[in-house]
Amino acid sequence: MTIIGPLGFRASALARVVALCAPLVLIGCATPASKPVAMPACGSASILDGTLQEQEATPEVTTAELRAALADPRVAVLDARPAEEYAVSHIPGARSVPGKPGLAAALYTADASEVRRMVPDTSTPVIVYCNGLFCGRSKRFAADLVKAGYANVRRYQLGIPTWRALGGVTQVEKAALVRLWSEDRTSLLVDARDADRALPALERATRITALEVPKAKDDGRLPMTDHNTRILVVAESGAKARAAADAIVHGAFGNVSFFDGSVAELPELVANGAK
Repeated sequence: MTIIGPLGFRASALARVVALCAPLVLIGCATPASKPVAMPACGSASILDGTLQEQEATPEVTTAELRAALADPRVAVLDARPAEEYAVSHIPGARSVPGKPGLAAALYTADASEVRRMVPDTSTPVIVYCNGLFCGRSKRFAADLVKAGYANVRRYQLGIPTWRALGGVTQVEKAALVRLWSEDRTSLLVDARDADRALPALERATRITALEVPKAKDDGRLPMTDHNTRILVVAESGAKARAAADAIVHGAFGNVSFFDGSVAELPELVANGAK
């Protein structure tokens, strides 16, 4: 028997509409039961405004809120992962925190006591993040920060994977860059310096400036058969490297990191005989 709903929908059609709208409600339309407000139209929320809606003691921030926080010097954004992982790729502007001693890898937790030295004012807004939806490091770290007296602690629980998926570039530290360039032969080193014959050539590097990204997708310089290739970007300055990295990210590549310094600081990458 077909049941017609109060708005004239057949029951099966109504179920399909509810199923399609439910994910959008979860990421942006849901509101606490204690604060009834007019719900936005289904699908009107931006994906940048989504959270997991987790029932944790510390609240979550959205990607849009994190972007705003990174531009605000009054907010401390802290990476809850080990220093080695931070060095490989981290959100630009985030700070690394040493871990608690003596913990197993599965229970790794950044040390809140170290934050008291880095951020002595416990009224400072703090945002922590780690490796995404199922990562417990940010939850444990956030709970410890609250115990240490920090009054405004929030989590970007979507973490590095969602940051990248939504167009965020990451930053690589020098030691990690040199190691990855040496050990990971599947990665691509991008030299984003402006063309100049006087510049020393870099070993196994591909020259691509920010403006050349569209062309590089057609001429083979960018790996069009694997958009998850690790791409490391260097240039004559961190700003120039970041601009090129951002352009590559917006070319639909999802694993892009830039070095926030100069190629002059990376003699290990210079080709033999080009120094």
